[in-house]
Amino acid sequence: MVKPDPLARQAHGDTYLGFDFGTKKIGVAVGQSITVSASPLQTLRSINQSPDWPGISGLIQEWRPIGLVVGISRQHDGSDNPVTPRMLKFCRQLEGRYQLPVYQQDETLSTFEAKQMLFDDVKVSAGKLWAVQDQLAAQLILQTWLNHQAQYPVT
Repeated sequence: MVKPDPLARQAHGDTYLGFDFGTKKIGVAVGQSITVSASPLQTLRSINQSPDWPGISGLIQEWRPIGLVVGISRQHDGSDNPVTPRMLKFCRQLEGRYQLPVYQQDETLSTFEAKQMLFDDVKVSAGKLWAVQDQLAAQLILQTWLNHQAQYPVT
């Protein structure tokens, strides 16, 4: 796993956290809009199919993001898939709990892409792959969102 730059924690003004939501695990990444870069952070395990709110709260306190980015999965035709409503509920819960803007980013194939990168390019073992794939998917989600924001800034 790539460790984030420890000095990045001091640049709170432009920090975002990205989430790859799953019913068993949630991958988390951190990124900055100034550098337009995201890094994998950690994987939080769900507790009784609920997000690890204490873990998320700890990350929010530590990184002090100005916004949160959540990957939203849909079918290829744009319709919801079975997990989409849970992802949208997670977005509403994040916004309600932390009073931060929550941005949605299409995550189509992000976990698949993360697995391919780890397994094919880095030759990560299947056991290690399971542990870090969600962090890398969160990084891909957040990086895509940051790239779009840099290209089309909100005025």
